Amino acid sequence: MADNSSIEWTDATWNPVTGCEKISAGCDNCYAARFSERFRGVKGHPFESGFDLTLRPERLEQPQHWRRPRKIFVNSMSDLFHKDVPNEFIGRVFDTMEKADWHQYQVLTKRSSLMMKFLRQRYGSTPGPTHIWCGVSIEDGTQLSRVRHLQQAPAGVRFLSVEPLIGDVGILPLDTISWVIVGGESGPKARPMERPWVRSIRNQCKAAGVAFFFKQWGGIRPKTGGRKLDGREYSQFPKASPIHATAAE
Repeated sequence: MADNSSIEWTDATWNPVTGCEKISAGCDNCYAARFSERFRGVKGHPFESGFDLTLRPERLEQPQHWRRPRKIFVNSMSDLFHKDVPNEFIGRVFDTMEKADWHQYQVLTKRSSLMMKFLRQRYGSTPGPTHIWCGVSIEDGTQLSRVRHLQQAPAGVRFLSVEPLIGDVGILPLDTISWVIVGGESGPKARPMERPWVRSIRNQCKAAGVAFFFKQWGGIRPKTGGRKLDGREYSQFPKASPIHATAAE
């Protein structure tokens, strides 16, 4: 686990799985893959096997040992719903989240149909715990099916990560969505993000009463362009969140 995360919308990261595979254009310049592959072959390093999918059962109970409440980003270095992660293992991750319920967990996936299926099997038609936030990542308007899968899943809190935003998303389906994060791409091959795309999402969130968090403009480094949109920072969290800075206005 990594405490004091540099990711603006969370406090800590927890990675019971690491490694993944690219499935859409938003993955092309994946920061996690770039970081992990630097250490491939380094004996004894946690990423000795690079970005190959790796289950890490020794990490499963880590949140239970953190007594101070935190927002915890689950699998910042992977996708919990990768097709090769067994349902039994995903269930053990959820067991821990349900037991250590003084934290808030942010579970983010691009494998939206697999998450929807798992949540339906686990919770049926009853919404899951509200301290477990389930979200999907989209990068442009071609991936809106992920949002619809999320809306059909019995999640206690639903959110969207629109990062890296590499194209206009158009009209976002925001019914039952509590939170939207937007960010530009960072790294040596960062693709530019246009202001009208960001403004459109912000305005849609405001009209729908959905919390809006603007993470970064991106660039060579994550902080290159700053966090201000039209002269101000947006750091909203879902209204139901007891561990947050600013609720939706």
